[in-house]
Amino acid sequence: MNSFFEKTFKLKEHKTNVRTELFAGLTTFMTMAYILAVNPNILGTTGMNTDAIFTATAVSSIVATIIMAFYANYPFALAPGMGLNAFFAYTVVIQLGYSWQFALTAVLIEGIIFILLTLFNVREAIVNAIPLSLKHAVSVGIGLFIAFIGLSQAGIVKSGKFIAGDTLDGLIVKLGDITTAGPLLAIIGVIITAILVANKVKGALLIGILGTTIIGIPLGVTLLPSSFADLVSLPPSVEPIAFKFVGFNEIFSFDMLFVLFIFLFIDMFDTIGTLVGVGSKANMLDKKGNLPKAKQALFADAVGTTVGACLGTSTVTTYIESASGVADGGRTGLTSLSTAALFGVTLFFAPLFLMIPPQATATALILVGFFMMSPILKIDFNDFTEAIPAFLTIIMMPLAYSIADGIVFGMVSYVFLNLFTGKFKKISITMYIIAGLFISKFVIEEFFMEWIIKNINI
Repeated sequence: MNSFFEKTFKLKEHKTNVRTELFAGLTTFMTMAYILAVNPNILGTTGMNTDAIFTATAVSSIVATIIMAFYANYPFALAPGMGLNAFFAYTVVIQLGYSWQFALTAVLIEGIIFILLTLFNVREAIVNAIPLSLKHAVSVGIGLFIAFIGLSQAGIVKSGKFIAGDTLDGLIVKLGDITTAGPLLAIIGVIITAILVANKVKGALLIGILGTTIIGIPLGVTLLPSSFADLVSLPPSVEPIAFKFVGFNEIFSFDMLFVLFIFLFIDMFDTIGTLVGVGSKANMLDKKGNLPKAKQALFADAVGTTVGACLGTSTVTTYIESASGVADGGRTGLTSLSTAALFGVTLFFAPLFLMIPPQATATALILVGFFMMSPILKIDFNDFTEAIPAFLTIIMMPLAYSIADGIVFGMVSYVFLNLFTGKFKKISITMYIIAGLFISKFVIEEFFMEWIIKNINI
Protein backbone atom coordinates (compact mmCIF):
# COMPACT_ATOMS: atom_id res chain seq x y z
CA MET A 1 0.00 0.00 0.00
CA ASN A 2 2.83 2.39 0.88
CA SER A 3 4.43 1.80 -2.52
CA PHE A 4 1.11 2.65 -4.21
CA PHE A 5 0.89 5.92 -2.28
CA GLU A 6 4.54 6.71 -3.05
CA LYS A 7 4.10 6.05 -6.77
CA THR A 8 0.78 7.92 -7.00
CA PHE A 9 1.54 10.97 -4.85
CA LYS A 10 5.37 11.15 -5.00
CA LEU A 11 5.71 11.42 -1.23
CA LYS A 12 9.53 11.40 -1.04
CA GLU A 13 9.77 14.08 -3.71
CA HIS A 14 7.56 16.28 -1.53
CA LYS A 15 9.52 15.37 1.63
CA THR A 16 6.59 13.74 3.40
CA ASN A 17 5.31 10.28 4.34
CA VAL A 18 2.07 8.33 4.61
CA ARG A 19 1.60 8.93 8.34
CA THR A 20 2.07 12.69 8.04
CA GLU A 21 -0.30 12.92 5.07
CA LEU A 22 -3.05 10.90 6.77
CA PHE A 23 -2.78 12.96 9.96
CA ALA A 24 -2.85 16.16 7.90
CA GLY A 25 -5.98 14.98 6.07
CA LEU A 26 -7.67 14.24 9.37
CA THR A 27 -6.74 17.69 10.67
CA THR A 28 -8.17 19.35 7.56
CA PHE A 29 -11.36 17.33 7.90
CA MET A 30 -11.77 18.19 11.58
CA THR A 31 -11.49 21.91 10.87
CA MET A 32 -14.02 21.88 8.01
CA ALA A 33 -16.48 19.19 9.16
CA TYR A 34 -18.73 21.96 10.47
CA ILE A 35 -19.96 22.44 6.88
CA LEU A 36 -21.90 19.17 7.21
CA ALA A 37 -24.06 20.79 9.88
CA VAL A 38 -23.98 24.42 8.74
CA ASN A 39 -24.76 23.94 5.04
CA PRO A 40 -28.07 22.11 5.60
CA ASN A 41 -29.08 24.77 8.14
CA ILE A 42 -28.38 27.64 5.74
CA LEU A 43 -29.83 26.09 2.57
CA GLY A 44 -32.72 24.67 4.57
CA THR A 45 -34.06 28.22 5.04
CA THR A 46 -35.04 28.13 1.35
CA GLY A 47 -37.41 25.20 1.87
CA MET A 48 -34.96 22.54 0.68
CA ASN A 49 -34.88 19.18 2.46
CA THR A 50 -32.09 19.43 5.09
CA ASP A 51 -31.44 15.68 5.30
CA ALA A 52 -30.93 15.54 1.55
CA ILE A 53 -28.65 18.59 1.71
CA PHE A 54 -26.46 16.78 4.25
CA THR A 55 -25.87 13.92 1.80
CA ALA A 56 -25.38 16.28 -1.14
CA THR A 57 -22.82 18.26 0.88
CA ALA A 58 -20.81 15.17 1.78
CA VAL A 59 -20.92 13.52 -1.66
CA SER A 60 -20.03 16.69 -3.60
CA SER A 61 -17.12 17.24 -1.20
CA ILE A 62 -15.91 13.68 -1.76
CA VAL A 63 -16.05 13.93 -5.56
CA ALA A 64 -14.28 17.30 -5.77
CA THR A 65 -11.62 16.44 -3.19
CA ILE A 66 -10.80 13.10 -4.86
CA ILE A 67 -10.30 14.91 -8.17
CA MET A 68 -8.00 17.35 -6.37
CA ALA A 69 -6.09 14.43 -4.85
CA PHE A 70 -5.44 12.40 -8.00
CA TYR A 71 -5.52 15.03 -10.76
CA ALA A 72 -3.73 17.93 -9.07
CA ASN A 73 -1.90 16.06 -6.26
CA TYR A 74 -2.45 19.00 -3.90
CA PRO A 75 -3.39 18.83 -0.18
CA PHE A 76 -6.49 20.98 -0.70
CA ALA A 77 -9.99 19.88 0.29
CA LEU A 78 -13.23 21.14 -1.24
CA ALA A 79 -16.82 21.47 -0.07
CA PRO A 80 -19.83 23.77 -0.56
CA GLY A 81 -18.46 27.19 0.30
CA MET A 82 -19.43 29.41 3.18
CA GLY A 83 -20.51 32.82 1.91
CA LEU A 84 -21.59 31.27 -1.36
CA ASN A 85 -24.26 29.22 0.43
CA ALA A 86 -25.37 32.35 2.30
CA PHE A 87 -25.65 34.27 -0.99
CA PHE A 88 -27.63 31.34 -2.42
CA ALA A 89 -30.11 31.23 0.46
CA TYR A 90 -30.38 34.72 1.93
CA THR A 91 -29.88 36.89 -1.16
CA VAL A 92 -31.00 34.93 -4.23
CA VAL A 93 -33.92 33.06 -2.64
CA ILE A 94 -35.06 35.00 0.43
CA GLN A 95 -34.19 38.60 -0.52
CA LEU A 96 -34.64 38.52 -4.29
CA GLY A 97 -37.49 36.02 -4.18
CA TYR A 98 -36.24 33.41 -6.64
CA SER A 99 -36.95 29.72 -6.12
CA TRP A 100 -34.21 27.45 -4.80
CA GLN A 101 -34.50 25.57 -8.09
CA PHE A 102 -33.57 28.82 -9.89
CA ALA A 103 -30.54 29.27 -7.64
CA LEU A 104 -29.43 25.65 -8.19
CA THR A 105 -29.68 26.19 -11.94
CA ALA A 106 -27.42 29.24 -11.64
CA VAL A 107 -24.87 27.13 -9.72
CA LEU A 108 -25.03 24.43 -12.44
CA ILE A 109 -24.38 26.98 -15.21
CA GLU A 110 -21.58 28.49 -13.10
CA GLY A 111 -19.92 25.09 -12.82
CA ILE A 112 -20.17 24.43 -16.56
CA ILE A 113 -18.73 27.88 -17.37
CA PHE A 114 -15.86 27.28 -14.95
CA ILE A 115 -15.09 23.93 -16.61
CA LEU A 116 -14.87 25.70 -19.97
CA LEU A 117 -12.80 28.60 -18.58
CA THR A 118 -10.43 26.10 -16.97
CA LEU A 119 -10.05 24.03 -20.14
CA PHE A 120 -9.18 27.21 -22.08
CA ASN A 121 -6.72 28.31 -19.35
CA VAL A 122 -8.61 31.53 -18.55
CA ARG A 123 -8.70 30.95 -14.80
CA GLU A 124 -5.05 29.85 -14.77
CA ALA A 125 -4.13 33.07 -16.61
CA ILE A 126 -5.84 35.08 -13.87
CA VAL A 127 -3.92 33.20 -11.17
CA ASN A 128 -0.63 33.84 -12.99
CA ALA A 129 -1.46 37.53 -13.52
CA ILE A 130 -1.55 38.27 -9.78
CA PRO A 131 1.77 39.96 -8.82
CA LEU A 132 4.03 37.97 -6.51
CA SER A 133 3.77 40.53 -3.69
CA LEU A 134 -0.02 40.19 -3.73
CA LYS A 135 0.23 36.39 -3.73
CA HIS A 136 2.23 36.57 -0.52
CA ALA A 137 -0.24 39.14 0.83
CA VAL A 138 -3.15 36.83 0.06
CA SER A 139 -1.58 34.16 2.27
CA VAL A 140 -1.19 36.61 5.15
CA GLY A 141 -4.70 38.02 4.65
CA ILE A 142 -6.21 34.54 4.65
CA GLY A 143 -4.27 33.83 7.85
CA LEU A 144 -5.85 36.81 9.59
CA PHE A 145 -9.23 35.85 8.11
CA ILE A 146 -8.94 32.27 9.38
CA ALA A 147 -7.84 33.44 12.84
CA PHE A 148 -10.74 35.89 12.97
CA ILE A 149 -13.18 33.11 12.02
CA GLY A 150 -11.71 30.94 14.78
CA LEU A 151 -11.88 33.68 17.42
CA SER A 152 -15.46 34.48 16.46
CA GLN A 153 -16.46 30.81 16.26
CA ALA A 154 -15.08 30.27 19.76
CA GLY A 155 -16.83 33.30 21.22
CA ILE A 156 -13.50 34.90 22.20
CA VAL A 157 -14.56 37.95 20.17
CA LYS A 158 -18.08 39.02 19.28
CA SER A 159 -19.90 41.80 17.45
CA GLY A 160 -19.72 45.29 18.92
CA LYS A 161 -22.70 47.62 19.04
CA PHE A 162 -23.01 51.00 17.37
CA ILE A 163 -24.29 53.54 19.85
CA ALA A 164 -25.99 56.76 18.71
CA GLY A 165 -23.47 59.55 18.40
CA ASP A 166 -19.75 59.14 17.91
CA THR A 167 -19.27 56.28 20.36
CA LEU A 168 -18.52 52.78 19.19
CA ASP A 169 -18.79 49.86 21.59
CA GLY A 170 -15.71 47.80 20.75
CA LEU A 171 -15.58 49.16 17.20
CA ILE A 172 -16.57 46.32 14.83
CA VAL A 173 -15.87 43.55 17.33
CA LYS A 174 -15.14 43.37 21.04
CA LEU A 175 -13.93 40.83 23.56
CA GLY A 176 -16.43 38.06 24.23
CA ASP A 177 -17.46 36.62 27.57
CA ILE A 178 -14.22 34.70 27.99
CA THR A 179 -15.03 33.43 31.49
CA THR A 180 -17.95 31.37 30.16
CA ALA A 181 -17.47 27.71 29.25
CA GLY A 182 -17.23 27.97 25.44
CA PRO A 183 -14.64 30.76 25.06
CA LEU A 184 -12.72 29.48 28.09
CA LEU A 185 -12.48 26.02 26.48
CA ALA A 186 -11.15 27.57 23.27
CA ILE A 187 -8.50 29.54 25.15
CA ILE A 188 -7.40 26.39 26.97
CA GLY A 189 -7.29 24.59 23.62
CA VAL A 190 -5.14 27.32 22.03
CA ILE A 191 -2.66 27.17 24.91
CA ILE A 192 -2.44 23.36 24.74
CA THR A 193 -2.06 23.37 20.94
CA ALA A 194 0.53 26.18 21.06
CA ILE A 195 2.61 24.17 23.55
CA LEU A 196 2.44 21.14 21.26
CA VAL A 197 3.47 23.27 18.27
CA ALA A 198 6.34 24.85 20.19
CA ASN A 199 7.57 21.37 21.09
CA LYS A 200 7.28 20.36 17.41
CA VAL A 201 4.87 17.51 18.13
CA LYS A 202 3.67 15.82 14.93
CA GLY A 203 -0.06 16.26 14.39
CA ALA A 204 -0.19 19.06 16.97
CA LEU A 205 -3.32 20.65 15.52
CA LEU A 206 -5.23 17.38 15.40
CA ILE A 207 -4.17 16.44 18.93
CA GLY A 208 -5.25 19.91 20.03
CA ILE A 209 -8.71 19.47 18.48
CA LEU A 210 -9.24 16.05 20.08
CA GLY A 211 -7.85 17.15 23.44
CA THR A 212 -10.03 20.26 23.49
CA THR A 213 -13.07 18.12 22.64
CA ILE A 214 -12.37 15.82 25.60
CA ILE A 215 -11.85 18.74 28.00
CA GLY A 216 -15.16 20.13 26.77
CA ILE A 217 -17.07 17.12 28.19
CA PRO A 218 -16.86 18.10 31.89
CA LEU A 219 -17.35 21.76 30.93
CA GLY A 220 -20.65 20.84 29.27
CA VAL A 221 -19.55 22.13 25.86
CA THR A 222 -18.98 18.75 24.19
CA LEU A 223 -22.30 16.93 24.07
CA LEU A 224 -22.08 13.13 23.94
CA PRO A 225 -24.72 11.02 22.15
CA SER A 226 -27.08 9.10 24.45
CA SER A 227 -26.19 5.70 22.94
CA PHE A 228 -23.98 4.03 20.32
CA ALA A 229 -27.05 3.46 18.18
CA ASP A 230 -27.33 7.25 17.80
CA LEU A 231 -23.92 7.32 16.11
CA VAL A 232 -24.81 5.15 13.12
CA SER A 233 -27.29 5.95 10.37
CA LEU A 234 -27.80 5.38 6.66
CA PRO A 235 -27.26 8.41 4.38
CA PRO A 236 -30.50 10.26 3.56
CA SER A 237 -31.60 10.23 -0.10
CA VAL A 238 -30.89 13.28 -2.28
CA GLU A 239 -34.02 12.62 -4.36
CA PRO A 240 -35.98 15.64 -2.99
CA ILE A 241 -33.38 18.12 -4.28
CA ALA A 242 -31.32 16.36 -6.98
CA PHE A 243 -31.59 17.56 -10.59
CA LYS A 244 -34.27 20.11 -9.72
CA PHE A 245 -33.59 22.78 -12.36
CA VAL A 246 -35.76 25.48 -13.97
CA GLY A 247 -36.78 25.61 -17.63
CA PHE A 248 -35.05 27.38 -20.51
CA ASN A 249 -37.36 30.41 -20.29
CA GLU A 250 -35.82 31.28 -16.91
CA ILE A 251 -32.30 30.24 -17.89
CA PHE A 252 -32.16 32.73 -20.77
CA SER A 253 -33.22 35.76 -18.75
CA PHE A 254 -31.62 38.93 -17.39
CA ASP A 255 -32.37 37.77 -13.86
CA MET A 256 -30.32 34.61 -14.39
CA LEU A 257 -27.48 36.63 -15.93
CA PHE A 258 -27.29 38.91 -12.89
CA VAL A 259 -27.35 36.09 -10.33
CA LEU A 260 -24.85 34.07 -12.36
CA PHE A 261 -22.43 37.03 -12.57
CA ILE A 262 -22.30 37.38 -8.77
CA PHE A 263 -21.86 33.62 -8.26
CA LEU A 264 -19.02 33.57 -10.81
CA PHE A 265 -17.25 36.55 -9.27
CA ILE A 266 -17.36 35.38 -5.66
CA ASP A 267 -16.33 31.80 -6.44
CA MET A 268 -13.64 32.77 -8.94
CA PHE A 269 -11.65 34.92 -6.57
CA ASP A 270 -12.39 33.03 -3.36
CA THR A 271 -10.95 29.90 -4.97
CA ILE A 272 -8.00 31.68 -6.57
CA GLY A 273 -7.23 33.41 -3.28
CA THR A 274 -7.31 30.15 -1.35
CA LEU A 275 -5.10 28.29 -3.85
CA VAL A 276 -2.56 31.09 -4.01
CA GLY A 277 -2.57 31.79 -0.27
CA VAL A 278 -2.26 28.21 0.93
CA GLY A 279 0.13 27.39 -1.92
CA SER A 280 2.38 30.28 -0.89
CA LYS A 281 2.45 29.11 2.71
CA ALA A 282 3.30 25.54 1.62
CA ASN A 283 6.11 26.82 -0.66
CA MET A 284 4.32 25.39 -3.70
CA LEU A 285 4.77 28.49 -5.88
CA ASP A 286 7.49 28.32 -8.52
CA LYS A 287 10.25 30.90 -9.08
CA LYS A 288 7.87 33.14 -11.03
CA GLY A 289 5.33 33.00 -8.22
CA ASN A 290 2.94 30.78 -10.17
CA LEU A 291 1.17 27.71 -8.82
CA PRO A 292 2.11 24.61 -10.86
CA LYS A 293 -0.93 22.55 -11.84
CA ALA A 294 -3.26 25.43 -11.03
CA LYS A 295 -5.37 24.30 -13.98
CA GLN A 296 -5.90 20.86 -12.46
CA ALA A 297 -6.78 22.35 -9.07
CA LEU A 298 -9.27 24.76 -10.62
CA PHE A 299 -10.77 21.92 -12.64
CA ALA A 300 -11.51 20.04 -9.40
CA ASP A 301 -13.63 22.86 -8.03
CA ALA A 302 -15.38 23.40 -11.38
CA VAL A 303 -16.41 19.73 -11.56
CA GLY A 304 -17.31 19.78 -7.86
CA THR A 305 -19.62 22.75 -8.39
CA THR A 306 -21.32 21.05 -11.34
CA VAL A 307 -21.77 17.76 -9.49
CA GLY A 308 -22.92 19.60 -6.37
CA ALA A 309 -25.61 21.47 -8.30
CA CYS A 310 -26.88 18.19 -9.76
CA LEU A 311 -27.04 16.65 -6.28
CA GLY A 312 -28.70 19.73 -4.81
CA THR A 313 -26.17 21.95 -3.05
CA SER A 314 -24.57 25.35 -3.51
CA THR A 315 -21.19 26.15 -5.07
CA VAL A 316 -18.29 23.83 -4.18
CA THR A 317 -14.99 25.59 -3.60
CA THR A 318 -11.50 25.04 -2.19
CA TYR A 319 -11.48 25.48 1.58
CA ILE A 320 -9.19 27.84 3.45
CA GLU A 321 -9.25 25.26 6.26
CA SER A 322 -6.94 23.21 4.02
CA ALA A 323 -4.26 25.41 5.52
CA SER A 324 -4.63 23.49 8.79
CA GLY A 325 -3.62 20.24 7.07
CA VAL A 326 -0.74 22.01 5.32
CA ALA A 327 0.37 23.40 8.69
CA ASP A 328 0.36 19.82 10.01
CA GLY A 329 2.71 18.72 7.22
CA GLY A 330 0.34 17.82 4.36
CA ARG A 331 2.01 18.33 0.98
CA THR A 332 0.33 15.96 -1.52
CA GLY A 333 -2.98 14.64 -2.73
CA LEU A 334 -2.84 11.89 -0.12
CA THR A 335 -3.87 14.52 2.42
CA SER A 336 -6.89 15.35 0.25
CA LEU A 337 -7.68 11.68 -0.29
CA SER A 338 -7.79 11.01 3.45
CA THR A 339 -10.05 14.04 3.94
CA ALA A 340 -12.38 12.74 1.22
CA ALA A 341 -12.43 9.29 2.87
CA LEU A 342 -13.51 10.86 6.16
CA PHE A 343 -16.34 12.70 4.40
CA GLY A 344 -17.40 9.24 3.20
CA VAL A 345 -17.33 7.91 6.75
CA THR A 346 -19.52 10.77 7.96
CA LEU A 347 -22.30 9.58 5.69
CA PHE A 348 -22.75 6.73 8.15
CA PHE A 349 -21.31 8.21 11.39
CA ALA A 350 -22.26 11.87 11.14
CA PRO A 351 -23.18 12.34 14.84
CA LEU A 352 -19.71 11.18 15.91
CA PHE A 353 -17.95 13.90 13.94
CA LEU A 354 -20.55 16.59 14.56
CA MET A 355 -20.02 16.01 18.29
CA ILE A 356 -16.78 18.03 18.06
CA PRO A 357 -17.66 21.54 19.34
CA PRO A 358 -16.78 24.66 17.31
CA GLN A 359 -14.47 25.78 20.14
CA ALA A 360 -12.25 22.74 19.45
CA THR A 361 -11.84 23.40 15.74
CA ALA A 362 -11.40 27.11 16.49
CA THR A 363 -8.12 26.34 18.27
CA ALA A 364 -6.68 24.97 15.04
CA LEU A 365 -7.94 27.90 12.97
CA ILE A 366 -6.37 30.45 15.31
CA LEU A 367 -2.97 28.73 15.20
CA VAL A 368 -3.21 28.29 11.41
CA GLY A 369 -3.72 32.05 11.19
CA PHE A 370 -0.35 32.44 12.90
CA PHE A 371 1.33 29.92 10.57
CA MET A 372 0.15 31.79 7.49
CA MET A 373 1.73 35.08 8.51
CA SER A 374 5.28 34.14 7.48
CA PRO A 375 5.02 35.12 3.73
CA ILE A 376 4.75 38.77 4.88
CA LEU A 377 8.55 38.64 5.21
CA LYS A 378 8.79 38.19 1.43
CA ILE A 379 6.99 41.49 0.67
CA ASP A 380 9.25 44.46 -0.16
CA PHE A 381 7.93 47.20 2.14
CA ASN A 382 10.48 49.68 0.74
CA ASP A 383 8.61 49.68 -2.59
CA PHE A 384 5.31 51.40 -1.84
CA THR A 385 3.79 50.39 -5.19
CA GLU A 386 4.10 46.79 -4.01
CA ALA A 387 3.65 47.23 -0.27
CA ILE A 388 0.50 49.39 -0.16
CA PRO A 389 -1.60 47.08 -2.39
CA ALA A 390 -0.27 44.15 -0.34
CA PHE A 391 -1.32 45.89 2.88
CA LEU A 392 -4.82 46.58 1.53
CA THR A 393 -5.13 42.93 0.48
CA ILE A 394 -4.14 41.78 3.95
CA ILE A 395 -6.31 44.15 5.98
CA MET A 396 -9.47 43.94 3.86
CA MET A 397 -9.85 40.15 3.98
CA PRO A 398 -10.72 39.94 7.69
CA LEU A 399 -12.43 43.36 7.87
CA ALA A 400 -14.63 42.78 4.79
CA TYR A 401 -14.99 39.12 5.83
CA SER A 402 -14.20 38.11 2.26
CA ILE A 403 -11.16 36.70 0.45
CA ALA A 404 -12.54 38.00 -2.86
CA ASP A 405 -12.96 41.58 -1.60
CA GLY A 406 -9.41 41.57 -0.23
CA ILE A 407 -8.12 40.58 -3.67
CA VAL A 408 -10.26 43.32 -5.24
CA PHE A 409 -8.76 46.07 -3.10
CA GLY A 410 -5.25 44.75 -3.63
CA MET A 411 -5.38 44.34 -7.40
CA VAL A 412 -7.29 47.55 -8.18
CA SER A 413 -4.96 49.61 -5.97
CA TYR A 414 -1.96 47.87 -7.58
CA VAL A 415 -3.11 48.92 -11.05
CA PHE A 416 -3.87 52.54 -10.12
CA LEU A 417 -0.78 53.03 -7.96
CA ASN A 418 1.63 51.70 -10.57
CA LEU A 419 -0.20 53.43 -13.41
CA PHE A 420 0.02 56.88 -11.82
CA THR A 421 3.60 56.51 -10.61
CA GLY A 422 4.93 55.78 -14.07
CA LYS A 423 5.38 52.05 -13.52
CA PHE A 424 2.67 51.03 -15.94
CA LYS A 425 5.01 48.53 -17.65
CA LYS A 426 4.64 46.30 -14.58
CA ILE A 427 0.93 45.94 -15.30
CA SER A 428 -0.18 43.22 -17.70
CA ILE A 429 -3.19 43.44 -19.98
CA THR A 430 -4.83 40.73 -17.87
CA MET A 431 -4.46 42.92 -14.76
CA TYR A 432 -6.17 45.85 -16.51
CA ILE A 433 -9.04 43.58 -17.54
CA ILE A 434 -9.39 42.10 -14.05
CA ALA A 435 -9.37 45.57 -12.43
CA GLY A 436 -12.07 46.69 -14.87
CA LEU A 437 -14.20 43.66 -14.03
CA PHE A 438 -13.78 44.33 -10.30
CA ILE A 439 -14.96 47.92 -10.68
CA SER A 440 -17.90 46.90 -12.88
CA LYS A 441 -18.95 44.30 -10.32
CA PHE A 442 -19.30 46.92 -7.61
CA VAL A 443 -21.05 49.33 -9.99
CA ILE A 444 -23.57 46.63 -10.87
CA GLU A 445 -24.19 45.79 -7.20
CA GLU A 446 -24.47 49.45 -6.15
CA PHE A 447 -26.71 50.80 -8.90
CA PHE A 448 -28.66 47.79 -10.10
CA MET A 449 -29.30 45.63 -7.00
CA GLU A 450 -32.04 47.90 -5.62
CA TRP A 451 -33.66 48.24 -9.05
CA ILE A 452 -33.67 44.45 -9.51
CA ILE A 453 -35.25 43.89 -6.09
CA LYS A 454 -38.06 46.32 -6.95
CA ASN A 455 -38.66 45.18 -10.51
CA ILE A 456 -38.18 41.39 -10.74
CA ASN A 457 -41.25 39.36 -11.48
CA ILE A 458 -41.07 35.69 -10.56
